[in-house]
Amino acid sequence: MTGTAASGQTYNVFCVAQAGRLEYEAILFALSFRKTNPDFAGRLLIAEPTGARWSQPVRISDPVRALLTEAGAEIVPFENKHFGESYPYGNKIEAMTALPAEPFVFFDTDTVFTGPLSSVGFDFARPSASMRREGTWPEPPLYKVGYTEIWKSLYDHFGLDFESSLDLSKPDEYWQRYLYFNAGWFFGADAQAFGKRFMHYAHWIRWSTPDELASQSLDPWLDQIALPLVIHSFGGGRPGPELAGLDGAVSTHYRALPLLYARESDAAVAMVEEVTAPNAVKKVLKTYLPAKKLIYQHKGQKLRRKFDRDALPRREQVLRNAIRREGLWLR
Repeated sequence: MTGTAASGQTYNVFCVAQAGRLEYEAILFALSFRKTNPDFAGRLLIAEPTGARWSQPVRISDPVRALLTEAGAEIVPFENKHFGESYPYGNKIEAMTALPAEPFVFFDTDTVFTGPLSSVGFDFARPSASMRREGTWPEPPLYKVGYTEIWKSLYDHFGLDFESSLDLSKPDEYWQRYLYFNAGWFFGADAQAFGKRFMHYAHWIRWSTPDELASQSLDPWLDQIALPLVIHSFGGGRPGPELAGLDGAVSTHYRALPLLYARESDAAVAMVEEVTAPNAVKKVLKTYLPAKKLIYQHKGQKLRRKFDRDALPRREQVLRNAIRREGLWLR
């Protein structure tokens, strides 16, 4: 039964949604999840931010709320006390304060499911996260501090063993030698404990930034800077083959609908078009311009035919620029 790890532990799945793009992505998230995990034993949670740190309303709209609830999702409010609008990626950190102290798997809302989570070998005693990332952080300045000095300063501050985090098969001062994840999915044994430590690490890095990071941008990378430290502190590390279904046959972190059509699998595209076909869903999603044009006006399929998925650009930004030239970069 999905929602139960190989160890017999039941776990919860959560994402974060709020008014605007994320609430529409949450529809695809929840509907595809239920389609592929009909017997899920845990809770499907949609964390919803609240509080004074937003200049615009963030409450999920009533039509979207109804669709999510009908799909079996529970909408769980949480208060932004630290980040809010100043750093929206902090939602995934602060949301964990509202979750039960139980095993969890987090996914970014721009995720579509194409297979059952029961095929993924979660070991909640050894947390991990997505390796579908580029060498985005840090960007060491020439002739000054390098990767080792930057990362080691963080490990040392939090009392973590730096050497055991390294991938020694990669050369010194090459970004892949250092533990670095995409925060599109991650999991752990206790959402409360994980979230508390995630908040502690991220808060210190942002508001007590060490000298070694003085030249580094923390926005939007803060969550991805703190995440490997948190995972390492709980005895976790890089994902093994038992987790290959994530970013694979089970889940797809597509990032934006145009990227879904341009580069992701036929299964991911088919799933999106299947779960968005019912009239009740269409009525809501047609108010979201990317869905209206790419899904319902079939411009996504037209865009898809323009790209060879066996010869895509290595850097995502190059692909985004190509989509912009087609006039279909919509978010």
